[in-house]
Amino acid sequence: MKARLPQGFGGGPQNMNAMIRQAQKMQEQMETLQAELDAKEYEINAGGGVVTVKINGKKEILSIDINPEIVDPDDIETLADVLTAAVNEAIRTVEETNSAEMSKVTGGMSLPGMF
Repeated sequence: MKARLPQGFGGGPQNMNAMIRQAQKMQEQMETLQAELDAKEYEINAGGGVVTVKINGKKEILSIDINPEIVDPDDIETLADVLTAAVNEAIRTVEETNSAEMSKVTGGMSLPGMF
């Protein structure tokens, strides 16, 4: 008994070559986009603007600016909490932006490990 492939599957070498070209084009688009996203910089504020974190698309912290009003030697815990919140929000922003932009190229297709 022969298995029947749904319409659009199989079709010989021409169809396979077209699929390979399409995959190569998508890969090139993803590589270009990833380079653009890696170079992008974000500025995230936390604690009502008393802490500002600059981060790039590779999730590397570029700088942290702290307003002197938040620095209280008797309350280091608050400063640590605000810094943690700012860094976490910066990382989350980069991840969400990268994911949204890549899904535009991949059409929402999940490609684990590709980016």
